[in-house]
Amino acid sequence: MHPRRPEGFDGLGYRGGGREESGPGPRPFGSVSELGHWVTSPPDIPGSRNLHWGEKTPPYGAGTPLGGAGLNEEPNLGPGGPGADQLNRFAGFGIGLASLFTENVLAHPCIVLRRQCQVNYHARNYHLTPFTIVNIMYSINKTQGPRALWKGMGSTFIVQGITLGTEGIISEFTPLPSLTHVVAMPFYSASLIETVQSEIIRDNPGILDCVKEGIGRVVGMGVPHSKRLLPLMVLTFPTVLHGVLHYVISSIIQKLVLYVLKRGNSHNLPPEGSTSIQGMLDAYFPELIASFAASLCADVMLYPLETVLHRLHIQGTRTIIDNTDLGYEVLPINTQYEGMRDCINTIRREEGMLGFYKGFGAVVVQYTLHVAVLQLTKIIYSTLLQNVS
Repeated sequence: MHPRRPEGFDGLGYRGGGREESGPGPRPFGSVSELGHWVTSPPDIPGSRNLHWGEKTPPYGAGTPLGGAGLNEEPNLGPGGPGADQLNRFAGFGIGLASLFTENVLAHPCIVLRRQCQVNYHARNYHLTPFTIVNIMYSINKTQGPRALWKGMGSTFIVQGITLGTEGIISEFTPLPSLTHVVAMPFYSASLIETVQSEIIRDNPGILDCVKEGIGRVVGMGVPHSKRLLPLMVLTFPTVLHGVLHYVISSIIQKLVLYVLKRGNSHNLPPEGSTSIQGMLDAYFPELIASFAASLCADVMLYPLETVLHRLHIQGTRTIIDNTDLGYEVLPINTQYEGMRDCINTIRREEGMLGFYKGFGAVVVQYTLHVAVLQLTKIIYSTLLQNVS
């Protein structure tokens, strides 16, 4: 039985067509016609070596595994070779993934408590500091279990997916971001209900319940609501206003911070072709830092508007939330705001100006976790580069 292997095939290095063998010994295969029309090459794997018949793997530090390229062999993980570029891209992807994980998964309990505090007009404790937020998180986790702090996470991903998909479609016709928020608004409202609803009286929702409730809110069907439920037309202006302002503020802050960081590091940047570890870090991390600062500034500046927005979305939905003063018991939401202006005046009159910042300590905890993860991934990234340099 003849092997189905064309001459000149050397593993990951094969690109079709024959070539001279560089190995000292003859190949143990018979002559086979060229089969380059059906042989494909799998993606390169960093660190792999393609040896010919009779070759031996050189010991670590000898030959060219970390230096220049050998015969018919791409440079390996040298600081300036393609291997280092692959590691750089891989590490950058890992850091971005860690940042995304922190923002959407690890920080989700902070988002849950933040929203519950914002819509809780009964609360006497405003939770303006991270210390009280951590304490109430512990109490809720102790009485209701860990699921109480991770509820609604699936619906938040669905809303983000709908937002990104809608943005990609609408951007083909118009650059206005307001239409994206209008389309995602009913699904955002349904997701908000899932994140603030108390786990004590909450049924196990399905993954697509957010979509079903959002469509039902548009067509006027689904779960029955009270007469205090505000129509979507009333919610359109505050929702679009919050979304557009968040986009504008974050874009300005991101460009400003990125400009300052790059200008401050311009005299420290290595020359072109340099492969210093610090140079690689300085080239990538300003993007993450700028994105982090932009999101933080936008969330802080628009926090009062977000409080008003969430109260308007939750009104009339017969939602029951946790008591954020005690960490146990539940409270109904029975507000009667007539619109955005009435909501602002009522909060300022009955709860004071700090009433707009209820749950602000959760924002501090959320972004503290984000900073910690960014710093940890930076240390890991630096260690990886040092090991291959």
